[in-house]
Amino acid sequence: MSELINNSGFRKERLKELILKLHKGEDPSKVRAELISTLQQIPYGEVVEVEQELISEGLPETEVLKLCDVHGEVLDGHIDQSGAMKIPEGHPVDVFIKENRELLKVIEKTRVLLGSLYAVSDEEFKSSVFSIQACYNELTDVDKHYQRKEYLLFPYLEKKEITGPPKVMWGKHDEIRDQLKGCIEILRNPDLKKTDLEEAEEILFAPVLKAIEDMTKKEEDILFPMSMDLLNNEEWWNIHRQTLEIGYTLYDPPVDWKPEGLSETEDSHGVLTQGGNIQLPSGSFSAEELMAILNTVPVDMTFVDKNDKVKYFTQGSHRIFTRSRSIINRDVRLCHPPGSVHIVEKIIEDFKSGKASHAPFWIQMRGKFIYIEYYALRNENGEYLGTLEVSQDLTHLRSLQGERRILEYTDKKE
Repeated sequence: MSELINNSGFRKERLKELILKLHKGEDPSKVRAELISTLQQIPYGEVVEVEQELISEGLPETEVLKLCDVHGEVLDGHIDQSGAMKIPEGHPVDVFIKENRELLKVIEKTRVLLGSLYAVSDEEFKSSVFSIQACYNELTDVDKHYQRKEYLLFPYLEKKEITGPPKVMWGKHDEIRDQLKGCIEILRNPDLKKTDLEEAEEILFAPVLKAIEDMTKKEEDILFPMSMDLLNNEEWWNIHRQTLEIGYTLYDPPVDWKPEGLSETEDSHGVLTQGGNIQLPSGSFSAEELMAILNTVPVDMTFVDKNDKVKYFTQGSHRIFTRSRSIINRDVRLCHPPGSVHIVEKIIEDFKSGKASHAPFWIQMRGKFIYIEYYALRNENGEYLGTLEVSQDLTHLRSLQGERRILEYTDKKE
C-alpha cells in the first residue's frame, strides 16, 4: 500500500513540475516528451488534485486558465481512465457525452464549409455565409451544456472541495461564449466580404472550434470520470431532474434515466407526481390532464418567454414542424434559418412594444395548406409575457362542404 501511495505522490509531484514548466514558458513539445518518458499515464483524479494544489499554493486561476489549453494538449492521450465507472444510458453524464458527439459533428461540418468558402463564386458567397452562420448558431447551443455543468454539477464538486478546476473550466466557457458571439456578429454583417472572413477565421472562427473540441476532451478525460466517482445516485438524480429547466444541447435523450430505490416517482410520461392540482380561475386539472389536453388539441404550439427563450412545445401526434427538447431554453432567433431571422426579430420587437399582438402566415408545404399564427401573450396589466406560435394543417378543413349533423367516427385526423 505504501508503495502505491509513494507512486501516486511521485506522479503528482512530477506532473506539478511539468505544469509549472509550461507556465514558465517552456516549449510544450519538450514538456510532452518528458511526460511520456517519465510518467506514461496519469490517473484522471491525480490531474485534478494537482491543479487544485497548484491553485491552493498560489498559482493564479487566471494563469491556469491562460494555459489550460496547453495543459490539455500535453496531457492528451496520457490520462488513465481505467478506473472510470460505467455510465447508464440517459444518465446526466451519458447525456453530456452524447451532446459532445453532436457538437463534434457540427464542428466538422463547419470546418468543411469554411475550407470550401473561398472557392465559391461571388454569387454563391451569401448562401455559403448563411450555411456557416447556421452552424455557428447551432454551436451557440453549447451554452446550455456549459450552464448545466456550472449550475448543476459544479456545486456538488465544490461541496467536495474540488473548487479550482471548475473555476478554470467556467472561465473557459465564458471565453467560448464570447468568441461564438463575435462569430455570429461578423456573419450577420450584410456587407461581409471574403477578405473579412479570411482575417476572422484565423483569429476567431477556427480557434473557437478548437476550444469547443478541446473542452469535450477535458470533460471526458477528467471531469466526467471524476464526477462519476464523487457523486452518488441521489445527487445525480437531483441534477437530472433540473436538467430540462436549462435544456439539452443538440440532443434529445430517448431514454429517461432514473436510479433505483429513490422515493420520488415519475410516471411513464415524465411528469413528476408530487400531488396537488393546477388551480386556475375557471377550474383545475392535474399535470397529467393538462399535458393530455395540450397534446390532443389539433395544433402545434410553441411558447417563447419574454426573454426570447423557447420554454415549451406540445408533443401531439399531429405535429407539423419537428421539435426536440434540445431547443428548450434556446434563443428563438437561433431556431430559425439565418435568412428568416429578421422576420422573427420584427415580430418580437412589435409584440414587445405593443405595436402588434397577432401575426398570421400561411404556406403550401408538401401538398398541405399550413396556417401559422404568432400571438403576443400579455397579463391583465398588458405586460408582455412572451409569444405563442400556433400552427395547424387546414387542408382537410378547407375541403369541407355542406354539413354533418349525424355522429360518425373516422380514423382520419380532423
